[in-house]
Amino acid sequence: MFKRVPSDLTERENYKLLIGSVIPRPVAVVATRSSKRVTNVAPFSYFNIVSSNPPILSLAIQRKNGEWKDTAKNLLETKEAVIHVLDERILVDANQTAASLSSEESELSLTSFTTSESDTISVPRINEASIAFETTLYQHVPIKKGQETTADLFLLQISTYQISEAVYDEQTGYIDPKQLQPISRLAGNDYGKLGEIIRLLRPE
Repeated sequence: MFKRVPSDLTERENYKLLIGSVIPRPVAVVATRSSKRVTNVAPFSYFNIVSSNPPILSLAIQRKNGEWKDTAKNLLETKEAVIHVLDERILVDANQTAASLSSEESELSLTSFTTSESDTISVPRINEASIAFETTLYQHVPIKKGQETTADLFLLQISTYQISEAVYDEQTGYIDPKQLQPISRLAGNDYGKLGEIIRLLRPE
């Protein structure tokens, strides 16, 4: 059995072990808006569900040399974001939003995405995404290593679900994964599609 102690590894070595082990990871395509009303869009795979009552999502954003990324800075300033679920239809355009631009530029300019006004927040949502969650900041948790803040954990409460009728099953109330065609993040430049679905009944 291969064994390593995190404190003996570099940040990059820890990163490689984590992103190669915790797979597949759902990807959030996050839209925020700066105080100057510039719309920022970026993909993040440190993303998941925290609670359904109230409905809360988690989003962790690493700092770069101690500095906030635009998404984190905007979230702290405006306390709003639209979380879009990455699917096959928007994968190529969503990947373009990972480009490094100045905070004065919108990643939307690199894509064919169109947007609409959200119902409950000021940040616009991407029309081409099958699922969008309008969210507000519930809690911010700085992540520290010693005295240094290395990342920021955001807990985001959903104020509105925006869901395409094509992926929603009204009879069951569930999202149809085959229609959604979700994309997951693996390691490096690799992504995954939905594979075989295995159904198991839980024991009583």
